[in-house]
Amino acid sequence: MAMKEKSCVAIAADRRFGIQAQMVTTDFQKIFSMDDRLCIHLARLITDIQTVVQCLKFRLNLCELKEDLTGCPMVTDDFMVSGTCAEQMYEMFESLWESNMDPEHLFEIIFQAMRNAVDQNAVSGMGVIVHITEKDKITTRTLKALMD
Repeated sequence: MAMKEKSCVAIAADRRFGIQAQMVTTDFQKIFSMDDRLCIHLARLITDIQTVVQCLKFRLNLCELKEDLTGCPMVTDDFMVSGTCAEQMYEMFESLWESNMDPEHLFEIIFQAMRNAVDQNAVSGMGVIVHITEKDKITTRTLKALMD
């Protein structure tokens, strides 16, 4: 999930990696830093995630990353969601979203929405990682959530 505000952007993901109801690990990375100003979040099949990340990093290293788009474009002015608990996240964002939030408030909103959404979905969760990107810095916080 991601949220945008006037001076910052937040991106968050759960840390669970599983095969349907079977859990494999509780610390899987789904947000990848491409450079100091670009983070991407990928969901779905793990082998596809790994392949896409490798291809994007390869192109970035060759200075070929311009405005390539893989998948379907989505343009929004406030927030977007994806993943196994997208419906729950969307409902939480609709109820918690406010405009003109500062970075700390944005963190609190995205964490609460993510935590509540993954608590309602049995095949997601195992903690939440949140990256807040401001003009001059990126702040990363990893938080524990429901772990069952």
